[in-house]
Amino acid sequence: MFETQTFCPACGGRLESRYVEEEGRDRPVCVACARIHYRNPVVVAGLIPVEAGHIWMLRRAIAPRYGYWTFPAGYMELGETVEEAAVRETHEELNLDVELGGLVGVYSFSHISTVHIIYGAAALSIPRPGSEALEIGRFPPDAIPWEELAFATTRRALEDWIASSSGVKAG
Repeated sequence: MFETQTFCPACGGRLESRYVEEEGRDRPVCVACARIHYRNPVVVAGLIPVEAGHIWMLRRAIAPRYGYWTFPAGYMELGETVEEAAVRETHEELNLDVELGGLVGVYSFSHISTVHIIYGAAALSIPRPGSEALEIGRFPPDAIPWEELAFATTRRALEDWIASSSGVKAG
């Protein structure tokens, strides 16, 4: 389900799953130095770029979900805010300048190791596909390719954006 580490990054000792009484659950613990290693979710930052009521999206040129549609999003880096990460990912994937808008939502599922924080944004330039995009498209809400969306979080965020923009549930 989640990737596992075999060795302690602090001392190189072997990690094994042990019940940690104080926390009431199993955790990876180093057999050499007894350090507890926490496996925490990673933040994905993204935004829904909008121009004249239409959403700019990209067809993914990378795995996972190669060939499926999504809005620009990606892993947050150390040294940047969530908002900066969302804007950076948009530049990388769509070469698009944006004006960041409000928070659309925060999305997480117990079976995935990421937390997605998605904003709305106004498109300020003409996009061009970046290296992670097979193609780009501009979709009105009623023409979003719902059956070709890359991730459950993509669907949920688009549904929430449409509901907040128009007061109606999409999909």
